[in-house]
Amino acid sequence: MAKKEALTTTRMLLVLTFLISLFSLSMCGNTSFSIDYNGNTFVLDGKPFRAISGSLHYSRVHPYYWHDRLLKMVAGGLNTVQTYVPWNIHEPKEGEYNFKGLADIELFLQTAQEVGIKVLLRSGPYICGEWEYGGLPAWLLSIDPNMIVRTMDPGYIAAVDKWFDVLMPLLKKYLHENGGPILMVQIENEYGSYFACDFDYLRFLYKKARGILGETAIIYTTDGDGAAYVKCGSIEGSYITIDFGPTNNPVANFAVQRQFQPQGPLMNSEFYTGWLDHWGNPHAHTNLDTVCKSLDKILALGANVNMYMYEGGTNFGYWNGANAPPYQPVPTSYDYDAPLNETGDITDKYIAIRQTISKYQKLPEIPIPPNTPKGKYGTTQMNFVSTIQDALDVVSPDKPVYSTYPLTMEQIRFYYGFILYRTKLPRDINQLTPLLTKGVRDRGYVMVDQVPQGIFIRDDVIQVNITGKQGQMLDILVENTGRIGFATLMNYNVKGLTENITLDGEILTGWNIYPISLENINSSIISTRQGSGPKLNNGLLTPSIYMGKVPIPTSDPEPKDTFLDMRPWVKGQAFVNGFNVGRYWPKMGPQVTLYVPKPALVSPSLPNYLVMFELENTSCPPSQPCNVIFTDKPFINAIPAGSSFSVREIKEGYNWNLRV
Repeated sequence: MAKKEALTTTRMLLVLTFLISLFSLSMCGNTSFSIDYNGNTFVLDGKPFRAISGSLHYSRVHPYYWHDRLLKMVAGGLNTVQTYVPWNIHEPKEGEYNFKGLADIELFLQTAQEVGIKVLLRSGPYICGEWEYGGLPAWLLSIDPNMIVRTMDPGYIAAVDKWFDVLMPLLKKYLHENGGPILMVQIENEYGSYFACDFDYLRFLYKKARGILGETAIIYTTDGDGAAYVKCGSIEGSYITIDFGPTNNPVANFAVQRQFQPQGPLMNSEFYTGWLDHWGNPHAHTNLDTVCKSLDKILALGANVNMYMYEGGTNFGYWNGANAPPYQPVPTSYDYDAPLNETGDITDKYIAIRQTISKYQKLPEIPIPPNTPKGKYGTTQMNFVSTIQDALDVVSPDKPVYSTYPLTMEQIRFYYGFILYRTKLPRDINQLTPLLTKGVRDRGYVMVDQVPQGIFIRDDVIQVNITGKQGQMLDILVENTGRIGFATLMNYNVKGLTENITLDGEILTGWNIYPISLENINSSIISTRQGSGPKLNNGLLTPSIYMGKVPIPTSDPEPKDTFLDMRPWVKGQAFVNGFNVGRYWPKMGPQVTLYVPKPALVSPSLPNYLVMFELENTSCPPSQPCNVIFTDKPFINAIPAGSSFSVREIKEGYNWNLRV
């Protein structure tokens, strides 16, 4: 409660500060931001301006830390922050808008104003960013599962039109010319890399944004460093920018921008300081010297630059996206090997980039803010609470949806996390018999009367052999592990069971479908459960809920950031005091620990509850409780090596081998 009150007070102060600044600017006048095409420069309040920027996505950093991160960016020599607007976090259900918590864009903009950093705002509607569905709301697929997004598809355009009527007026009041921090607004993102090349669509977005933002607002586009990309991604009236990484030749890349925009400031909108991760691949790393030398070349050309990412942050909850082909979901951590790491700590890359920037402009005379303290809280015992089936009254309290054949998540208007499909076996199955489908999106846990039989895996395992008796419950718990957010395959993004299930060639019918809302779990409900225990078969346990308490010493004045070491757990979802920390999958790697931000915790004098939904196996010795460890160091660089991988941690070595 105290933290909520503190955040509310902080917000009120920021709003007051913002209103005072608006009044002051209105009295002074002359607030403007424009492009001098002949002088090849931006002009801020009548003076030449060069953007030295970094990407930070407000939806990937807890609001409690926005001020800290933005101040570190300013101390690092940056004058601008670039951020995405994920439509889906703001409109999770059609017509229901959210501008609180991780979605409080106004608080973020007010914080930027207070810190004194300008904003490059990437409005979408599509953003990419390895975010769920590229930022598009999954309810679009309830309107039309065959919708071709990012085109003039009527259903898509109607939804975008309504969303921009909500978003653009909000952005307008925060434009620099109106006293706010926003210098420019980007529409779409890297559209030239998309197959459609629909200029009518780009013109629609531009006209819509221009009509609301006004004639003097700067609207821009970002595309890759090839002529074909810029040709399909730029639109008349907008300012063109390009993106490229540290191994590219800046002179050659900027020549592409000049081909389509002969005059005006040069700008790389995505200069890659690192790269993204996928489950099962090594943690990405970009050489520090390579980054700094390339940045030096860009700045020596007088160009503007945005570093993607400056802090990557975290895909809390179910917000991670995926790439394809092949289908590869992104982990919870979006560390990106960025100058500020996932938790906002200073890295060697931060110091080196700051030094490079100092060659071209004076650094601000402020100290670099310290890293946030971390808590090493030790071991906590996790107690079994219930199998998912025995908790359906809590996690799926409404009546199940009945259908003769399976329905997708989108068909029942449920979009993220988990969904359970249930029918009865039509006859005795005394010998192992194939249960078959090619339509699981993305992992399907098969059980007969709660006894695990196997796992369907998207594009991989399409058959699970089962046994059972007539009338026994056949359950398939399907996990949506993240929608594709890039290229053509993002148009095939429905989740759940997308095709029929056959048993020895016979189509199974009569399905009850349960949307699973794990957010409904709380400590009072958990304490009353009397579960019978998970069933073990084929190395799998029934997907189950476990609970423990974060062992913060009561003598501590307040909690600290901490990391949840998920060994020896296998795969699942973790919640701290109801806050969805994200997915864990330590045996797949590279991420092993989950970041738990301080504001997810409550006073050490009160209980802090950890709830875990384990899908596969606890890997604990029989008849012994399972534990997890809260540590003060992240571990996101486990090294996969084929079907097994050893694990290496740079600073604190673990003598630990994993088998997938």
